[in-house]
Amino acid sequence: MVLKNGQVMSKSKGNVVDPDDMIQKYGADALRLYVMFVAPPEKEIEWTDAGLEGSWRFLARVWRMVDSLADTIGGEGIPTPAQVELNEGERALRRKTHETIRRVTVDLDPRVHLNTAVSGLMELVNDLYAFCANSECLRIGQAGGDAASVGVVERAATVAVLKESVEALVRMISPFTPHMAEELWERLGHADGIVAAGWPAFDEGVAKAEEIVIPVQINGKLRARLTVAADTSEDQLRQIALSDPMVVKHLEGKTVRKTVVANGRLVSIVATE
Repeated sequence: MVLKNGQVMSKSKGNVVDPDDMIQKYGADALRLYVMFVAPPEKEIEWTDAGLEGSWRFLARVWRMVDSLADTIGGEGIPTPAQVELNEGERALRRKTHETIRRVTVDLDPRVHLNTAVSGLMELVNDLYAFCANSECLRIGQAGGDAASVGVVERAATVAVLKESVEALVRMISPFTPHMAEELWERLGHADGIVAAGWPAFDEGVAKAEEIVIPVQINGKLRARLTVAADTSEDQLRQIALSDPMVVKHLEGKTVRKTVVANGRLVSIVATE
């Protein structure tokens, strides 16, 4: 249900937003994206032109980035990330790419949470801009906002991870913004159309984080955060948590009654005086 100024949109109330006007001003893709991003289908939403403009600005960021990189990452002959040695930043971007593919895939089916799927794509775009700024393949944040210009990309590995990430982004955004995605796909050197490309696949091993942050609670209060390898066992987590200096400090004069590891994501310690 779409509301405007707190009331349900209806012709009788004269508060209907004309989609033709919105398409004329922002384009059909921005309108589609906004409607799917603003809230889950079962929730009421409050229509705002500012929200639609935000979706349009996001798509403009995507267009500038992909268009600026197209000559560098488009075409054939570029190795895959698995064929080259990656540095830390390149591995992080590749991990974010595969993590996003996994997240968006599940959000679309079976969850049908379109808004969180779009949020995941926005996060990937932010990471791509940050990666490009750090690797000097783009210059971002110049006067006037998000201006981007292509620089020299010398590392084959940088080109490889960028190609994988950008092409996955364009394929994932196509259900939300089919017209723009089709144009960008052709701009990247693909002549067969984006539908023929299919949905990107993710590698569970690549998507898995190398390190994770585990909060440690003592009697329900957060006392420490542990940065550990993603494959750390529960027994190891207990040992690391109990030996952490902050945890030891808060356990002084107390007896540990129980140490519980919840789904490998939280360590909860119960202690008494």
